[in-house]
Amino acid sequence: MTTTREHIDSTTVATEYWHRLSDGRVQCDVCPRYCKLHEGQRGLCFVRQNLASRIVLTSYGRSSGFCIDPIEKKPLNHFLPGTPVLSFGTAGCNLACKFCQNWDMSKARDMDRLLDRAEPSALAAAAKHFGARSIAYTYNDPTIFLEYAADTAIAARAHGIRSVAVTAGYITPQPRRELFAHMDAANIDLKSFNEEFYRRICGGRLAPVLETLEYIKHQTTCWLEITTLLIPGHNDSGSELEAMSRWVREHLGPDVPWHFSAFHPDWKMPDVPSTPPQTLRLARRIAREAGMRYVYTGNVHDPEGESTYCHGCGRRLIGRDRYRITAWALTADSRCPDCGAALPGVFEPRPGNWGARRLPVHLAA
Repeated sequence: MTTTREHIDSTTVATEYWHRLSDGRVQCDVCPRYCKLHEGQRGLCFVRQNLASRIVLTSYGRSSGFCIDPIEKKPLNHFLPGTPVLSFGTAGCNLACKFCQNWDMSKARDMDRLLDRAEPSALAAAAKHFGARSIAYTYNDPTIFLEYAADTAIAARAHGIRSVAVTAGYITPQPRRELFAHMDAANIDLKSFNEEFYRRICGGRLAPVLETLEYIKHQTTCWLEITTLLIPGHNDSGSELEAMSRWVREHLGPDVPWHFSAFHPDWKMPDVPSTPPQTLRLARRIAREAGMRYVYTGNVHDPEGESTYCHGCGRRLIGRDRYRITAWALTADSRCPDCGAALPGVFEPRPGNWGARRLPVHLAA
Protein backbone atom coordinates (compact mmCIF):
# COMPACT_ATOMS: atom_id res chain seq x y z
CA MET A 1 0.00 0.00 0.00
CA THR A 2 2.12 2.85 -1.25
CA THR A 3 1.83 5.97 -3.35
CA THR A 4 4.99 4.99 -5.23
CA ARG A 5 3.60 3.67 -8.49
CA GLU A 6 5.48 2.75 -11.62
CA HIS A 7 4.27 5.30 -14.17
CA ILE A 8 4.38 4.05 -17.73
CA ASP A 9 3.19 7.43 -19.01
CA SER A 10 1.33 10.39 -17.51
CA THR A 11 -1.96 8.50 -17.15
CA THR A 12 -0.91 4.84 -17.08
CA VAL A 13 0.45 2.99 -14.04
CA ALA A 14 1.48 -0.60 -13.39
CA THR A 15 -0.84 -2.61 -11.15
CA GLU A 16 -0.48 -5.51 -8.76
CA TYR A 17 -3.55 -7.74 -9.01
CA TRP A 18 -3.02 -9.98 -12.05
CA HIS A 19 -1.19 -13.11 -13.17
CA ARG A 20 -0.03 -14.64 -16.43
CA LEU A 21 -1.79 -17.68 -17.90
CA SER A 22 -0.19 -20.64 -19.63
CA ASP A 23 -1.71 -19.65 -22.99
CA GLY A 24 0.05 -16.27 -22.98
CA ARG A 25 -2.89 -14.21 -21.81
CA VAL A 26 -2.92 -12.20 -18.58
CA GLN A 27 -5.74 -12.49 -16.06
CA CYS A 28 -6.89 -9.41 -14.16
CA ASP A 29 -7.66 -10.32 -10.54
CA VAL A 30 -9.20 -7.08 -9.27
CA CYS A 31 -12.81 -8.19 -9.59
CA PRO A 32 -14.74 -11.47 -9.91
CA ARG A 33 -14.96 -11.09 -13.68
CA TYR A 34 -11.33 -12.29 -13.91
CA CYS A 35 -10.93 -10.90 -17.44
CA LYS A 36 -8.40 -12.94 -19.43
CA LEU A 37 -6.73 -10.59 -21.87
CA HIS A 38 -4.50 -10.88 -24.92
CA GLU A 39 -1.79 -8.28 -25.49
CA GLY A 40 -3.36 -4.84 -25.92
CA GLN A 41 -6.82 -6.02 -24.96
CA ARG A 42 -8.87 -4.17 -22.33
CA GLY A 43 -11.14 -5.71 -19.73
CA LEU A 44 -14.88 -5.10 -19.59
CA CYS A 45 -14.15 -2.12 -17.34
CA PHE A 46 -12.16 -0.62 -20.26
CA VAL A 47 -9.58 1.12 -18.05
CA ARG A 48 -7.47 -1.94 -17.13
CA GLN A 49 -5.42 -3.26 -20.06
CA ASN A 50 -2.89 -5.96 -20.91
CA LEU A 51 0.20 -3.96 -21.87
CA ALA A 52 3.51 -5.76 -22.26
CA SER A 53 2.10 -8.87 -20.57
CA ARG A 54 0.93 -7.13 -17.41
CA ILE A 55 -2.22 -5.31 -16.35
CA VAL A 56 -2.02 -1.53 -16.24
CA LEU A 57 -4.49 1.17 -15.23
CA THR A 58 -4.95 3.67 -18.06
CA SER A 59 -7.05 6.32 -16.26
CA TYR A 60 -4.72 7.32 -13.42
CA GLY A 61 -5.04 11.04 -12.73
CA ARG A 62 -7.85 11.49 -15.26
CA SER A 63 -11.44 12.34 -14.39
CA SER A 64 -14.75 13.02 -16.08
CA GLY A 65 -15.23 16.01 -13.77
CA PHE A 66 -15.27 17.25 -10.20
CA CYS A 67 -18.11 18.56 -8.08
CA ILE A 68 -18.75 19.61 -4.49
CA ASP A 69 -21.86 17.77 -3.29
CA PRO A 70 -23.71 17.35 -0.01
CA ILE A 71 -22.54 14.15 1.68
CA GLU A 72 -26.19 13.06 1.85
CA LYS A 73 -26.16 12.74 -1.95
CA LYS A 74 -23.73 9.77 -1.87
CA PRO A 75 -25.99 8.79 0.02
CA LEU A 76 -24.55 8.85 3.55
CA ASN A 77 -26.85 9.94 6.38
CA HIS A 78 -24.72 8.93 9.37
CA PHE A 79 -21.36 10.29 8.23
CA LEU A 80 -20.59 13.97 8.91
CA PRO A 81 -24.14 15.19 8.12
CA GLY A 82 -24.46 18.49 6.30
CA THR A 83 -20.85 18.60 5.14
CA PRO A 84 -19.55 19.07 1.58
CA VAL A 85 -17.75 16.28 -0.26
CA LEU A 86 -15.56 16.57 -3.36
CA SER A 87 -16.91 13.98 -5.80
CA PHE A 88 -15.19 12.60 -8.86
CA GLY A 89 -15.03 9.55 -11.10
CA THR A 90 -13.22 8.33 -14.17
CA ALA A 91 -14.65 6.13 -16.94
CA GLY A 92 -15.76 2.53 -17.27
CA CYS A 93 -17.26 -0.02 -14.88
CA ASN A 94 -16.81 -3.69 -14.06
CA LEU A 95 -20.56 -4.39 -14.10
CA ALA A 96 -22.96 -3.97 -17.00
CA CYS A 97 -26.13 -2.79 -15.29
CA LYS A 98 -28.89 -2.14 -17.81
CA PHE A 99 -30.40 0.51 -15.51
CA CYS A 100 -27.20 2.50 -14.93
CA GLN A 101 -27.99 6.09 -13.92
CA ASN A 102 -24.43 7.28 -14.75
CA TRP A 103 -24.06 5.37 -18.01
CA ASP A 104 -22.43 8.28 -19.86
CA MET A 105 -19.40 7.84 -17.59
CA SER A 106 -19.54 4.20 -16.52
CA LYS A 107 -20.08 2.96 -20.09
CA ALA A 108 -17.63 5.38 -21.68
CA ARG A 109 -15.24 3.81 -24.19
CA ASP A 110 -13.45 7.00 -25.17
CA MET A 111 -10.56 7.98 -22.93
CA ASP A 112 -10.49 11.41 -24.56
CA ARG A 113 -13.67 12.30 -22.66
CA LEU A 114 -11.55 12.34 -19.47
CA LEU A 115 -10.51 15.93 -19.94
CA ASP A 116 -9.84 16.83 -16.32
CA ARG A 117 -6.40 16.02 -14.94
CA ALA A 118 -5.65 15.80 -11.24
CA GLU A 119 -2.92 13.98 -9.41
CA PRO A 120 -3.84 12.68 -5.93
CA SER A 121 -2.04 15.57 -4.20
CA ALA A 122 -3.98 18.09 -6.31
CA LEU A 123 -7.30 16.47 -5.39
CA ALA A 124 -6.45 16.57 -1.70
CA ALA A 125 -5.42 20.22 -1.95
CA ALA A 126 -8.60 21.08 -3.87
CA ALA A 127 -10.79 19.41 -1.27
CA LYS A 128 -9.12 21.45 1.44
CA HIS A 129 -9.36 24.67 -0.60
CA PHE A 130 -13.10 24.27 -1.20
CA GLY A 131 -13.82 23.29 2.39
CA ALA A 132 -14.81 19.70 1.59
CA ARG A 133 -14.56 17.38 4.57
CA SER A 134 -14.17 14.29 2.42
CA ILE A 135 -13.51 13.03 -1.11
CA ALA A 136 -15.96 10.62 -2.74
CA TYR A 137 -14.85 8.11 -5.37
CA THR A 138 -18.12 7.87 -7.24
CA TYR A 139 -20.04 8.24 -10.55
CA ASN A 140 -18.29 5.09 -11.75
CA ASP A 141 -16.87 2.38 -9.53
CA PRO A 142 -13.58 3.01 -7.65
CA THR A 143 -12.85 -0.73 -7.81
CA ILE A 144 -11.58 -0.28 -11.35
CA PHE A 145 -9.42 2.78 -10.54
CA LEU A 146 -8.25 1.31 -7.25
CA GLU A 147 -4.68 2.61 -7.45
CA TYR A 148 -5.79 6.18 -8.20
CA ALA A 149 -8.40 6.06 -5.41
CA ALA A 150 -6.00 4.60 -2.83
CA ASP A 151 -3.25 7.13 -3.60
CA THR A 152 -5.75 10.00 -3.44
CA ALA A 153 -7.05 8.76 -0.09
CA ILE A 154 -3.50 8.66 1.29
CA ALA A 155 -2.86 12.22 0.11
CA ALA A 156 -6.23 13.37 1.48
CA ARG A 157 -5.61 11.89 4.91
CA ALA A 158 -2.45 13.97 5.20
CA HIS A 159 -4.68 17.07 4.90
CA GLY A 160 -7.26 15.79 7.38
CA ILE A 161 -9.66 14.97 4.52
CA ARG A 162 -11.58 11.70 4.72
CA SER A 163 -12.43 9.32 1.89
CA VAL A 164 -15.71 7.76 0.77
CA ALA A 165 -16.14 4.83 -1.63
CA VAL A 166 -19.42 4.65 -3.54
CA THR A 167 -19.25 1.22 -5.07
CA ALA A 168 -21.12 -1.90 -6.12
CA GLY A 169 -18.73 -3.93 -3.97
CA TYR A 170 -17.82 -6.23 -6.86
CA ILE A 171 -14.21 -6.81 -5.89
CA THR A 172 -11.98 -9.73 -4.89
CA PRO A 173 -10.49 -10.19 -1.39
CA GLN A 174 -6.92 -8.91 -1.78
CA PRO A 175 -7.69 -5.63 -3.60
CA ARG A 176 -10.72 -5.24 -1.31
CA ARG A 177 -8.35 -5.13 1.67
CA GLU A 178 -6.26 -2.42 0.03
CA LEU A 179 -9.19 -0.25 -1.06
CA PHE A 180 -11.08 -0.23 2.23
CA ALA A 181 -7.95 0.17 4.32
CA HIS A 182 -7.91 3.72 2.96
CA MET A 183 -11.64 4.47 3.14
CA ASP A 184 -13.39 6.16 6.06
CA ALA A 185 -16.90 5.44 4.78
CA ALA A 186 -18.56 3.43 2.04
CA ASN A 187 -21.96 3.15 0.45
CA ILE A 188 -22.41 -0.24 -1.19
CA ASP A 189 -25.05 -0.87 -3.86
CA LEU A 190 -26.93 -4.02 -2.92
CA LYS A 191 -28.72 -4.14 -6.24
CA SER A 192 -30.92 -7.16 -5.55
CA PHE A 193 -31.11 -10.29 -3.47
CA ASN A 194 -31.56 -12.47 -6.54
CA GLU A 195 -28.72 -14.23 -8.35
CA GLU A 196 -30.63 -14.19 -11.64
CA PHE A 197 -31.06 -10.41 -11.40
CA TYR A 198 -27.31 -9.93 -10.96
CA ARG A 199 -26.56 -12.26 -13.86
CA ARG A 200 -29.18 -11.02 -16.32
CA ILE A 201 -29.45 -7.33 -15.45
CA CYS A 202 -25.96 -6.54 -14.11
CA GLY A 203 -23.68 -9.12 -15.71
CA GLY A 204 -22.31 -10.17 -12.34
CA ARG A 205 -22.92 -12.31 -9.25
CA LEU A 206 -24.52 -11.59 -5.89
CA ALA A 207 -22.19 -13.58 -3.60
CA PRO A 208 -19.09 -11.33 -3.95
CA VAL A 209 -21.19 -8.28 -3.02
CA LEU A 210 -22.47 -9.97 0.13
CA GLU A 211 -18.88 -10.90 0.99
CA THR A 212 -17.81 -7.27 0.59
CA LEU A 213 -20.62 -6.09 2.86
CA GLU A 214 -19.63 -8.55 5.58
CA TYR A 215 -15.95 -7.70 5.18
CA ILE A 216 -16.47 -3.95 5.59
CA LYS A 217 -18.82 -4.34 8.53
CA HIS A 218 -16.86 -6.88 10.51
CA GLN A 219 -13.21 -6.50 9.48
CA THR A 220 -12.67 -2.77 8.92
CA THR A 221 -13.25 0.54 10.70
CA CYS A 222 -14.90 1.95 7.56
CA TRP A 223 -18.40 3.33 8.22
CA LEU A 224 -20.92 1.36 6.11
CA GLU A 225 -24.24 2.30 4.52
CA ILE A 226 -26.23 0.45 1.83
CA THR A 227 -28.29 1.58 -1.15
CA THR A 228 -30.84 -0.48 -3.07
CA LEU A 229 -32.36 1.02 -6.23
CA LEU A 230 -35.86 -0.42 -6.54
CA ILE A 231 -36.85 -1.17 -10.15
CA PRO A 232 -40.56 -1.91 -10.71
CA GLY A 233 -41.14 -5.54 -11.63
CA HIS A 234 -37.49 -6.53 -11.25
CA ASN A 235 -36.31 -6.35 -7.61
CA ASP A 236 -39.21 -4.84 -5.67
CA SER A 237 -41.31 -7.86 -4.70
CA GLY A 238 -42.31 -8.21 -1.07
CA SER A 239 -40.74 -11.66 -0.82
CA GLU A 240 -37.37 -10.47 -2.10
CA LEU A 241 -37.39 -7.41 0.15
CA GLU A 242 -38.22 -9.60 3.15
CA ALA A 243 -35.42 -12.07 2.37
CA MET A 244 -32.92 -9.27 1.77
CA SER A 245 -33.93 -7.53 4.99
CA ARG A 246 -33.50 -10.71 7.01
CA TRP A 247 -30.03 -11.24 5.55
CA VAL A 248 -28.90 -7.69 6.27
CA ARG A 249 -30.24 -7.86 9.83
CA GLU A 250 -28.65 -11.24 10.56
CA HIS A 251 -25.29 -10.69 8.84
CA LEU A 252 -24.67 -6.96 9.28
CA GLY A 253 -26.80 -6.05 12.29
CA PRO A 254 -29.61 -3.55 12.87
CA ASP A 255 -27.53 -0.35 12.83
CA VAL A 256 -26.38 -0.23 9.19
CA PRO A 257 -28.26 2.63 7.47
CA TRP A 258 -30.12 1.46 4.38
CA HIS A 259 -31.33 3.69 1.53
CA PHE A 260 -34.11 2.56 -0.82
CA SER A 261 -33.94 4.77 -3.91
CA ALA A 262 -36.32 5.40 -6.78
CA PHE A 263 -35.43 4.23 -10.28
CA HIS A 264 -36.07 6.43 -13.29
CA PRO A 265 -36.02 5.13 -16.90
CA ASP A 266 -32.51 5.22 -18.29
CA TRP A 267 -29.82 3.50 -20.37
CA LYS A 268 -31.14 0.12 -21.57
CA MET A 269 -34.34 0.16 -19.50
CA PRO A 270 -36.17 3.20 -20.91
CA ASP A 271 -39.56 1.46 -20.94
CA VAL A 272 -39.59 0.52 -17.25
CA PRO A 273 -41.70 3.01 -15.25
CA SER A 274 -40.30 5.11 -12.44
CA THR A 275 -40.55 3.68 -8.94
CA PRO A 276 -43.77 4.77 -7.18
CA PRO A 277 -43.18 6.44 -3.80
CA GLN A 278 -45.40 3.84 -2.15
CA THR A 279 -42.95 1.10 -3.21
CA LEU A 280 -40.14 2.87 -1.35
CA ARG A 281 -42.31 3.29 1.71
CA LEU A 282 -43.25 -0.40 1.61
CA ALA A 283 -39.59 -1.40 1.39
CA ARG A 284 -38.80 0.87 4.32
CA ARG A 285 -41.58 -0.69 6.37
CA ILE A 286 -40.47 -4.25 5.53
CA ALA A 287 -36.86 -3.52 6.49
CA ARG A 288 -37.91 -1.84 9.73
CA GLU A 289 -40.18 -4.74 10.62
CA ALA A 290 -37.21 -7.06 10.06
CA GLY A 291 -35.33 -5.13 12.73
CA MET A 292 -33.38 -2.52 10.75
CA ARG A 293 -33.32 0.73 12.71
CA TYR A 294 -32.26 3.33 10.13
CA VAL A 295 -34.02 2.95 6.80
CA TYR A 296 -34.37 5.79 4.32
CA THR A 297 -36.12 6.64 1.07
CA GLY A 298 -34.26 8.41 -1.73
CA ASN A 299 -34.79 10.13 -5.10
CA VAL A 300 -38.26 11.24 -3.95
CA HIS A 301 -39.51 14.08 -1.78
CA ASP A 302 -40.21 12.34 1.53
CA PRO A 303 -39.02 14.31 4.59
CA GLU A 304 -40.21 11.55 6.94
CA GLY A 305 -38.35 8.85 5.02
CA GLU A 306 -35.23 11.02 4.79
CA SER A 307 -35.05 11.81 8.51
CA THR A 308 -33.32 9.92 11.32
CA TYR A 309 -35.21 8.73 14.40
CA CYS A 310 -34.03 7.39 17.75
CA HIS A 311 -34.30 3.61 17.87
CA GLY A 312 -34.98 3.82 21.59
CA CYS A 313 -37.85 6.28 21.89
CA GLY A 314 -38.67 7.33 18.32
CA ARG A 315 -37.70 10.99 18.64
CA ARG A 316 -36.61 12.67 15.41
CA LEU A 317 -32.90 13.29 15.83
CA ILE A 318 -32.00 14.62 12.36
CA GLY A 319 -34.57 16.18 10.04
CA ARG A 320 -33.84 16.22 6.32
CA ASP A 321 -35.51 17.60 3.23
CA ARG A 322 -33.79 16.97 -0.12
CA TYR A 323 -30.24 16.92 1.29
CA ARG A 324 -30.86 19.84 3.64
CA ILE A 325 -30.59 19.42 7.41
CA THR A 326 -33.85 20.85 8.82
CA ALA A 327 -33.58 19.69 12.44
CA TRP A 328 -30.81 18.53 14.79
CA ALA A 329 -31.46 17.11 18.25
CA LEU A 330 -28.33 15.04 18.89
CA THR A 331 -26.33 15.70 22.03
CA ALA A 332 -22.64 16.54 21.73
CA ASP A 333 -21.79 12.85 22.16
CA SER A 334 -24.30 11.71 19.48
CA ARG A 335 -27.09 10.57 21.77
CA CYS A 336 -30.83 11.07 21.96
CA PRO A 337 -31.56 13.91 24.41
CA ASP A 338 -34.70 12.15 25.65
CA CYS A 339 -33.68 8.54 26.31
CA GLY A 340 -29.88 8.67 25.97
CA ALA A 341 -29.65 6.02 23.21
CA ALA A 342 -26.52 6.39 21.07
CA LEU A 343 -26.88 7.03 17.34
CA PRO A 344 -24.35 4.93 15.39
CA GLY A 345 -22.26 6.80 12.86
CA VAL A 346 -19.59 9.47 12.50
CA PHE A 347 -20.96 12.72 13.91
CA GLU A 348 -19.69 16.02 15.18
CA PRO A 349 -21.34 18.20 17.87
CA ARG A 350 -23.04 20.26 15.16
CA PRO A 351 -23.92 19.42 11.54
CA GLY A 352 -22.46 21.16 8.53
CA ASN A 353 -24.48 23.78 6.67
CA TRP A 354 -23.63 22.94 3.06
CA GLY A 355 -27.28 22.26 2.23
CA ALA A 356 -28.37 20.94 -1.16
CA ARG A 357 -25.87 22.90 -3.24
CA ARG A 358 -24.00 21.26 -6.11
CA LEU A 359 -20.88 23.15 -7.15
CA PRO A 360 -18.90 22.04 -10.23
CA VAL A 361 -15.23 22.84 -9.76
CA HIS A 362 -12.27 23.07 -12.11
CA LEU A 363 -8.83 22.01 -11.01
CA ALA A 364 -5.71 23.60 -12.39
CA ALA A 365 -3.74 21.24 -14.60
